[in-house]
Amino acid sequence: MANALESQLTYPWGEQVPEPGHCIALRPELLWVRMGLPFALDHINLWLLRDDDASGPGWAIVDCGIADDSTRANWEAVFASGALQGLPVKRVVVTHFHPDHLGNAAWLCERWQCRLWMSATDFNVGRMASQSTIGMGGESAAAFFAQHGLVKEEAQAKIRARGDYFPRMVPKVPSSFRRLMQGDTLRTADATWGVRAGYGHAPEHLSFADTQRRILIAGDMVLPRISTNVSVVDVEPEADPLRLYLGSLAALHDLPDDTLVLPAHGRPFQGLQTRITQLQNHHTERLAELQAALAQAPRSAAEVLSVLFKRPLDLHQTTFAMGEAIAHLNHLWLAGRLRREAGADGVWRFTPA
Repeated sequence: MANALESQLTYPWGEQVPEPGHCIALRPELLWVRMGLPFALDHINLWLLRDDDASGPGWAIVDCGIADDSTRANWEAVFASGALQGLPVKRVVVTHFHPDHLGNAAWLCERWQCRLWMSATDFNVGRMASQSTIGMGGESAAAFFAQHGLVKEEAQAKIRARGDYFPRMVPKVPSSFRRLMQGDTLRTADATWGVRAGYGHAPEHLSFADTQRRILIAGDMVLPRISTNVSVVDVEPEADPLRLYLGSLAALHDLPDDTLVLPAHGRPFQGLQTRITQLQNHHTERLAELQAALAQAPRSAAEVLSVLFKRPLDLHQTTFAMGEAIAHLNHLWLAGRLRREAGADGVWRFTPA
């Protein structure tokens, strides 16, 4: 195992993962698809649910992959493979607005002449971001990260140059959608999925729980190998997404530990409550490490990256790491456990309260 904590989880399909353009049937009415990503996190899991309705039998797609030729070619291969039994896609369901989840939604909805279903908050944020960039590139992101100590000119230039980061992977969002929100139900051919809204990773991330069969389509809220990214971005600079994320994890405590978790990254696993405890402990440990480091000297978010992340980071990883470092610092600051003060250089630095 790459991560010792994984030994506490159970993987019913072992090391097996779908090949590009192919499916693994977890159940006859539940198919697992995997698409590539051009990052260190090199894949996303997507799901097909049998979705019969009054107009006839069909399928629902949950999450879409980024909008590139390779992903679309792999979708076409899935459609041509016979896995869908010649039936149409009736709707596209998206857990949240991030590019690997929303990227191909417009293309899929147009191809199948079907509706997008997602939360209203993430739909509107996705539409806005597809016309600009939120958090990960452009002048505003560069200025925000500079306020938190990422001032090296090379990094600043690269961040400014990434103004097309989001629209490059999400060039278009459907013009209309069907709203899903906390407490709703998503009824498919043989299941009723309770809609769970989660916060901190995205504005209104949706997960789907079939409590009868003990299955959770978790999106990015609970991942088996890595911790979910929880970031502060330039459009909401004083946010406390870590508090929201930890609250969202706690809201999943009613689901049994042997629930089959279908994550967006990694492999399907059982051990939901075990993994939630691991994630809670992870953030508690990171917060304690931060406080210990700040007791030695005032530091900015850029200056605590090495405290939170022990490995070398490329630019893509650094932008996410900066957002996460600010999230942990903001959490302690807004809880009254740290003080924040801008230095003569305009950089925010944090010290114990």
